[in-house]
Amino acid sequence: MTYVVAVANEKGGVAKTTTSLSLGAALVESRQQVLLIDLDPQANLTLGVGVQPNSLQRTMADVLLGSETVMQVSRETGIPGLELAPANHDLALAERFLTLRENYEMLLRQALSSINGYNIIIMDCPPSLGPLTRTALGAAHLLIIPTQAEFFSAHALRDMLNLIRDIRRRANPGLRYRLLLTMLDRRNRIHRSMYEQVRTAFGKAVFETAIDVDTRLREAPVFAQPITIYAPRSRGAEQYRALAQELRKYAQEVVGTPPGAA
Repeated sequence: MTYVVAVANEKGGVAKTTTSLSLGAALVESRQQVLLIDLDPQANLTLGVGVQPNSLQRTMADVLLGSETVMQVSRETGIPGLELAPANHDLALAERFLTLRENYEMLLRQALSSINGYNIIIMDCPPSLGPLTRTALGAAHLLIIPTQAEFFSAHALRDMLNLIRDIRRRANPGLRYRLLLTMLDRRNRIHRSMYEQVRTAFGKAVFETAIDVDTRLREAPVFAQPITIYAPRSRGAEQYRALAQELRKYAQEVVGTPPGAA
């Protein structure tokens, strides 16, 4: 079974795109076939693998509007085992029409239902709780919520949890979620305190792996490379490899468990 993961948070700047690309690249190192889906009109994930959004003729906008399939818009990335269904600003236009379609939250699930050949699909969502994010959650087995160990980021989790409950009720009762603590500065007292508070509050719904602050993670997009290639021995690369292993283990454990759990 292809395992479908959405990476989303209403708050911007919490490493959603970095996580999508770095996690995907770490998974292919362990011989997984991975499809990245860019669902953000800003197209940072597309740029992150060296594809120029303005040069694209077919994108995920065409999939959501029903004129193309995911396989028709997907392309190789230059990293063996890692493919991309890209985005550009056309997604913003497509989003306006999504809500006009009945049960639009199910559109992406239907589009992915005929896909095979991938072990994992990772969808990078925009920093909003709008139709693009909702259709991604309608298709996902697991939602990864990157969040910083800071007050505003932790506070935004309330809206994400409300969205999860709504999507479970309307479209995807089996949706599960895990928090991923990102951009963690363990030298900072506030970060350490918030880190412990999030872990206490959410328990097993928090990944054991956390992603520390690493300047290499900020540098890698300039060279259109994931951290595992740009700086393979860096702390960031090792932590995303650990996250990839944790995700694979989690996916194997939860298959067949009752829906609606965290």
